[in-house]
Amino acid sequence: MTVETATFATAADLLDAVQPATGGREMLDPATGAVVGRAPEHTAADLEAAIAAARAAQPAWGALTHAERGAAMNSAADAIEANAEALAELLSREQGKPLNGPNARFEVGACSAWLRATASFELEPEVLFDDEGGRAELHYRPLGVVGAIGPWNWPMMIAVWQIAPSLRMGNTVVVKPSGNTPLSVLALAHVMNTALPADLLHVVAGRRDVGALLVEHPDIAKIMFTGSTGAGQKIIKDSADTVKRLTMELGGNDAGIVLPDVDAQAIAQDLFWGAFINTGQTCAALKRLYVHEDVYDDVCAALVEVARNVPMGVGLDENNVLGPLQNKSQYDIVANLVQAAKDSGARVLIGGDPDESAPGYFYPTTLVADIDNDNPLVAEEQFGPALPIIKYSNLDAVIEQANALDVGLGGSVWSADRDRAIEVASRIQSGTVWINKHGAVDPRMPFGGMKQSGFGLEFGVEGLKHLGAPQVINY
Repeated sequence: MTVETATFATAADLLDAVQPATGGREMLDPATGAVVGRAPEHTAADLEAAIAAARAAQPAWGALTHAERGAAMNSAADAIEANAEALAELLSREQGKPLNGPNARFEVGACSAWLRATASFELEPEVLFDDEGGRAELHYRPLGVVGAIGPWNWPMMIAVWQIAPSLRMGNTVVVKPSGNTPLSVLALAHVMNTALPADLLHVVAGRRDVGALLVEHPDIAKIMFTGSTGAGQKIIKDSADTVKRLTMELGGNDAGIVLPDVDAQAIAQDLFWGAFINTGQTCAALKRLYVHEDVYDDVCAALVEVARNVPMGVGLDENNVLGPLQNKSQYDIVANLVQAAKDSGARVLIGGDPDESAPGYFYPTTLVADIDNDNPLVAEEQFGPALPIIKYSNLDAVIEQANALDVGLGGSVWSADRDRAIEVASRIQSGTVWINKHGAVDPRMPFGGMKQSGFGLEFGVEGLKHLGAPQVINY
């Protein structure tokens, strides 16, 4: 499929294409407080129209071959790449993340890369048996219309994580973005829709009541949700009457365990970015770090040295690679948790002293040592730039501590001995365990959580299967 790609020279051009001519809700830059643009306030009627259009478009789209749908997705990836800088600038201004580092430009690049990877996966019918008794094949059919509800931390990338497999499997999609970052998702979808056939992809940027209607709607076959465990629990309840399929990627409080054989200097950069990518605002970021007493002081010192040299500030400044918290509520959560740690006598190695008079929701990069495992900064997900570092001496006991919480999205083991690390990893209760890295996702590798971190899989061929209805043909 060859499509002439539309281009938008600047973020302002994209805003003109997606914000309402009049009215709407002002979206503010979390780094400066300046107005970014105006988001439409879509209504229940807008949602109904979007679902009806997506439902009408789905049969023709679902009737195409995987190769034909893949070609359209590659055209959408071309469109994203042609508009990458304008998309990254808008994302930086609305979400707050810097352009550089593993941030806005990285996120936009991940959107096109994920579309291309998902378009390339092969999902052929699986022969279950073929013998004198007959033959049985397992096929996957489109579900219909998928409702996708995304968060504000990686608004474009996670939207594509939901959109790409849905389209690839022959479904159409109605997206409900976070109320904190609707412009980014509206702009991304607008760019993609310049290349996709009409009505496959809709964005309804309403408030929470519109999201609730999406979850309850009888014409929505599946909900994909990334967000907090509490919000996910409500979606599970609200979807029950229509017996919807669900993929729930919920909250986490990922533990990393550092074994005593590590070189602290060698792992410090990867430890730091495992925790502080997107200024700590990542579901599968490293959120509590357990370090063996033999290397505890060395790891603490090495992390402080890295943190001291990573610039934080306004995202459009090309020098910065850490930004603000995206909203005041999240800022308050981080500030309160760090204050509780300080009040308990924990030792702040760096940070912990925000400038309350400065504009923006900036909380300084903070490392907290000598902290008890039951401290709220350890036991609760902080979702921000504050990492507790807990000393341990007994490996069995620390694995038990890592597994003690009711969430299990990701975890990591850090060791010079790969076999030893794999053995420890097998004992960690989380959907993914990384070795000598943390949070590295890949479109070819299934991703999902254990316990209250959710259920269902995303990414790879296994993720595709969760966007299809399995059907056995026996003859």
